Amino acid sequence: MIKDNQKYFNRLHVVLDALVVAASYMLAWYLKFASPFSDTDQSIGVLPMTQYFQMLYVIVPGYLILYYSFNLYTPKRATVHRYEILNIFQANTVGMVLLLAGWYLIAQIHFSRSMMAMFYVINIVLTTLGRSLIRMLLQYFREKGYNLKYILLVGYSRATEEYIKRINANPQWGYVIRGILDDSVPSGTVYKGVKVLGRIGNLLYILPQNKLDEIAITLSLKDYDNLEHIVDLCEKSGVHTKFIPDYNSLFPSRPYTEDLMGLPVINIRYVPLSNTLNWCAKRVMDILVALVGVVVSLPVMVFAAIAVKCTSRGPIIFKQERIGLHNKPFRMYKFRTMEVQKPSQEAKGWTKKNDPRVTKVGKFLRRTSIDELPQLFNILKGDMSVVGPRPERPQFVEQFKEEIPRYMVKHQVRPGLTGWAQINGYRGDTSIKRRIEYDIFYIENWTMSFDVKIMFLTIFKGFINKNAY
Repeated sequence: MIKDNQKYFNRLHVVLDALVVAASYMLAWYLKFASPFSDTDQSIGVLPMTQYFQMLYVIVPGYLILYYSFNLYTPKRATVHRYEILNIFQANTVGMVLLLAGWYLIAQIHFSRSMMAMFYVINIVLTTLGRSLIRMLLQYFREKGYNLKYILLVGYSRATEEYIKRINANPQWGYVIRGILDDSVPSGTVYKGVKVLGRIGNLLYILPQNKLDEIAITLSLKDYDNLEHIVDLCEKSGVHTKFIPDYNSLFPSRPYTEDLMGLPVINIRYVPLSNTLNWCAKRVMDILVALVGVVVSLPVMVFAAIAVKCTSRGPIIFKQERIGLHNKPFRMYKFRTMEVQKPSQEAKGWTKKNDPRVTKVGKFLRRTSIDELPQLFNILKGDMSVVGPRPERPQFVEQFKEEIPRYMVKHQVRPGLTGWAQINGYRGDTSIKRRIEYDIFYIENWTMSFDVKIMFLTIFKGFINKNAY
């Protein structure tokens, strides 16, 4: 059983990490002071070797604590490898900062900083290689039928089907689903190779056999009255139990809870930009990027303004009402790309391919997204952000909020000049539903680095798009 071996594996993992940290430190010392390529004069300001190696009594346990703090000893089955590498980098960075700060406080000026820089790089590389090797070995053993985790699902619901799909799509996790228990679905029913074995009451006979590593409760909403009783049965057996709610479509991709005097409160929507510090950081970046954008694109905007004025009658800048943050309307600026229309004609619908209303110059401006450049001034005014969901006209907002689930979530952040949906091809006359899915993913997973990634990809993917008519 996995639960009998996991604790021994974890202890072995800690020992291996300790050896890697110590080996990395000693290799850095050798390269700095004892290798044939070392340029260090042993007679000038160098601490004794024993004094350097005494630091291992602090560094090794300190780094193991940091690794634990950065979740590097959690089970690897369903963890993404790149996140593990990121955590290794973060733990080593924090460790190095703490070491340097400690030496500064005790006024230790003779400890080699260049040697510690070597240790920092070597330890990250060796730890990453070691953990990658462990992953490969575990995957190999699971493919051979060892180190598998046996699971029973209790309840048949949408959550059951989604869970089975993910397990089947990732055999490297080593999960084996024994079957499903449910009171409503007939025994023998099969979904993706997993069979309904019987009723939930069969738990009384299955659990004492002690052949399961885990139970996943995947009840449908209508059966939640039985949840407490089922959890009680599982807890008495000592089998690890997890709960997969049947309303995951309502949850954010990264749900978080609040503690209300001992009462856990699950937030339906997680919006990182509701945090004041995040909001301020994004606003500062918006202003800086918009100012740079105005300066860099000024010659292009002057050329576009002249082209619009000389080729068709009407204003250079087209102002249109859009819905922004907290459902508040604002005037969005664009270079005019169409013939001047009456408001009733303008509100009719989307711009289609080969739309006769679009001018010749307008086609070029739309295709290259130059018509969007005046929105840099919307960003400076605070109506928009550089990155965010694209704003829509009021009549379409009223339509889509009734037709598309969670459409209004996009208005919890400022609309953007570019966005995650746009660089993935969802702009112009494309699926609104898919666009909203990308927008909500962005809203729930916002980070400053995510914004930088989208801005960078916009240069290659966002400006010129086949769907921009």
